[in-house]
Amino acid sequence: MTTDGAGAEELKFRDPEVAEELADDIAARMERIGEPIEIMHVCGSHEQVIAKFGLRSMLPDDLSVTMGPGCPVCVTNMPEVDEAVALAEDGKTVATYGDMFRVPGTVKSLADAKSEGAPVEVVYSASEAVDLAEETDGDVVFFATGFETTAAPTAAVLQADPPENFYVLSAHKYVPPAMEVVAEMPDTDVDAFLAAGHAATITGYGLFEEFVEEYDLPVVVGGFEPVDVLYGVRAILEFVEAGESGLENAYPRGVSRAGNEAAMGAIDEVFERTTGEWRGIADIPDANFVLSEEYAAHSARRQFDVEPVDGAGDPLTEDCICGDIMAGTASPEGCELFGEECTPSNPVGACMVSDEGTCKIAHEYGGQPDL
Repeated sequence: MTTDGAGAEELKFRDPEVAEELADDIAARMERIGEPIEIMHVCGSHEQVIAKFGLRSMLPDDLSVTMGPGCPVCVTNMPEVDEAVALAEDGKTVATYGDMFRVPGTVKSLADAKSEGAPVEVVYSASEAVDLAEETDGDVVFFATGFETTAAPTAAVLQADPPENFYVLSAHKYVPPAMEVVAEMPDTDVDAFLAAGHAATITGYGLFEEFVEEYDLPVVVGGFEPVDVLYGVRAILEFVEAGESGLENAYPRGVSRAGNEAAMGAIDEVFERTTGEWRGIADIPDANFVLSEEYAAHSARRQFDVEPVDGAGDPLTEDCICGDIMAGTASPEGCELFGEECTPSNPVGACMVSDEGTCKIAHEYGGQPDL
């Protein structure tokens, strides 16, 4: 069953009374279901809302809402960071988003490289990286990260005939295959998924129909206000209580079934999908975006001999469980480094760097408040 949650359009997104009504409905449904339920969301923005507004304190104890691999910075693999560092140390100007700046590679981060004199610049968009190339005589490499929402603007600037000295080192990721891997992991017991509304604005919610049919699990596409999240959880429990899998778009003000067809067309033209490792999780088939042959002239991997320096890195990194946290099999509080050796000012793992990282969010908001 696929539905388009038109009722969600009328919600008052931070209304305490509406939130309490939804929480009461959720509690009643959980009592009728009569067994623990595990919902996984795959979006750092969802986790921010859940933690900031204390939504877990409004849910029954036997209903778990866990973050999965929804932080693109967190799942960027260390060798990908190593490639960017090697290019910067070779004199190429590397431009990247601010949340990638301090993400550790095998040996060092881009912030470390910059402190040693390498040309590294923080940009806020792919087009700003193009502007940097137009203003620079040397080569500029855009270390491009993120899911479908940022892959689309990267594709757009490449389609717009950027300068010859502009290159892309793509670490873009595609979320649906990662959901499949998580659903198949023996250590996870996910009953349903709350999918990210902003990614679905690009892909459309119809993308998940095949997933629902294959894995027989409910999927609800949700927005990013507190009531959006509670509405999405309630919609999931409606499927569970009825004993059905299904798909609902609970973010109709931003998401359609087809999505942004122009953006997806650009992504499909500029990128190919390939197997790649998501940090600490697995090699995931068709989950990494790399530049297609047509755009090989702007591919940093094809045009430069990228040879990252091998090294052991920080020994603490071996104790980091960011991968398990992103897979939903561990929590930040279960990591022996959390809040001690690993803090936002001194991150050991990627989950503590990004504003969308589970560990940073847990550190900032204190996990689940006892209200």
